Amino acid sequence: MTNKPHLLDRWGNPVRRAVLRDEVAAPTIGGVRSPISGYPADGLNPQRLASILREADAGDPLRYLELAEAIEERDAHYLGVLGTRKRSVSQLDITVEPGDDSALAQDMAKRVRHWLKRDELTDELFDILDAIGKGYSFTEIMWETSQGQWQPARLEWRDPRWFRFARHDLASPLMLDPNGHELPLPAFKFIFATMKAKSGLPLRAGIARVAAWSWMFKAFTQRDWAIFTQTYGQPLRIGKYGPGTSEEDRAKLFRAVSNIAGDCAAIVPESMMIEFVETANLGSSTDHYERRSDWLDKQTSKLVLGQTATTDAVTGGLGSGKEHREVQQDIERADARALAAILNRDLVQPWMQLEFGTLQGCPRLVLARPDEEDLSAFSSAISPLIAQGLRVKEAEVLAKFGLSEPGEGDRIIANPAQPGPSGVGNPATKGGNGDGSAVKYPFNTLNARSGPEGALQAERASAALSAPRAPELDLADQLEADAAPAVGRMLDRIEAMLNASGSFEEFAEMLRAGYPDLDEAEFAEVLAQAMLAAHAGGRAAVEDEAND
Repeated sequence: MTNKPHLLDRWGNPVRRAVLRDEVAAPTIGGVRSPISGYPADGLNPQRLASILREADAGDPLRYLELAEAIEERDAHYLGVLGTRKRSVSQLDITVEPGDDSALAQDMAKRVRHWLKRDELTDELFDILDAIGKGYSFTEIMWETSQGQWQPARLEWRDPRWFRFARHDLASPLMLDPNGHELPLPAFKFIFATMKAKSGLPLRAGIARVAAWSWMFKAFTQRDWAIFTQTYGQPLRIGKYGPGTSEEDRAKLFRAVSNIAGDCAAIVPESMMIEFVETANLGSSTDHYERRSDWLDKQTSKLVLGQTATTDAVTGGLGSGKEHREVQQDIERADARALAAILNRDLVQPWMQLEFGTLQGCPRLVLARPDEEDLSAFSSAISPLIAQGLRVKEAEVLAKFGLSEPGEGDRIIANPAQPGPSGVGNPATKGGNGDGSAVKYPFNTLNARSGPEGALQAERASAALSAPRAPELDLADQLEADAAPAVGRMLDRIEAMLNASGSFEEFAEMLRAGYPDLDEAEFAEVLAQAMLAAHAGGRAAVEDEAND
């Protein structure tokens, strides 16, 4: 008897099923997994920022992660564009593709589809996408077996400050236990997501490393702007006193001048005077602060969204509008594919191995925005082809327009001249579309040709008429052969008019002038025969109904 092989994760660690049911990375009080964060952004300057980034490069990302968190809290623009990018992906439609056509693969896919209907999934995906800003994220999978089956109960975001990377490669993730010891991640227990803004180690691939510089310089600009506004945004107060003013009166005047900005009221002796001097060109003096802040925001927009048109409304200009939206969609597709690959690797495949013991037929998640198809162009293109005899499945056309197949009791919206399927809406087709129907209703467009040819079909079916034609040709074919030369000459002449005309107006004039000269005599005999055949067909139909 052979032992059942152990399940291994992608790093070769064996799966311990007892651990999967426990919460292994929850915050602790007084330990290294504390929810209380530091504030390295306070008083940040270029020297401190460089030091923080060097620490992260050496394997100690604590202050870098705290700084990335602080930037999201203090920069409204960065929080807005980063949230836009994460929400655009977390709300995409998720489809499940079975691994193959087997019954097991279909069962696997059905289980995953049912689980994806959870309302909490959007928020959980949003938390996983925290990796876009910081470069990586950790999500603990809380497994449950309450119904005798393995299934993820929920996905819990874990603070990346509670994790480290192995020193030998700075890429293999490790978990800190309550005592600060670095341990390998328990197999099948975490979703380890990396979303790289550039190639390299996860610690150096997050966009927060670049956003930190823009935020710091914008913070300098905003501080200088606030100081300038406070100093020069209100008029300069000048107190004047006359000769012989006592020291006490001068001190009183100074207090009045100092307090009048906030109190907007003061009293001074009548012999004293306070003058307000407005600062000239204050608007032009503050304009460069605003331009600098806006420029830094635009760089952040390019960093996060790849463009600026969807965040900074600038009319006109090169590359605005549609092109910028396409750039954002490219980034969205890349994020969606990366997230789907992460979920398939760290969630779906472990789940299927725990539950079914195999990866054969394992389903695959696909995150994508539905393709928008121009249905108007599709209709315009396919209608002439159908008129020329192209055979198209009705179900495929209904599916493209999101329409369902009408039921037996449904009211049908259809063109009266173009009856719907199964003769709905056309009383002539009720009761079947067989040969008998073609005889009874010779002008039924579903069973016979319209016009004279339909009447001729009725004539052949009822045997009421026998045309004195050659036996190898029926009457319809003979009429078509008789009319062909005249039709051909008419078409040749119209084509010549079209080639000779220089505009539609000129072509219309040539048609009006040319039609009186056309020889319609050859058509007269053909039309007369067609009318006779139609009359005979109608009489045959009436006689059949009377006999019934």
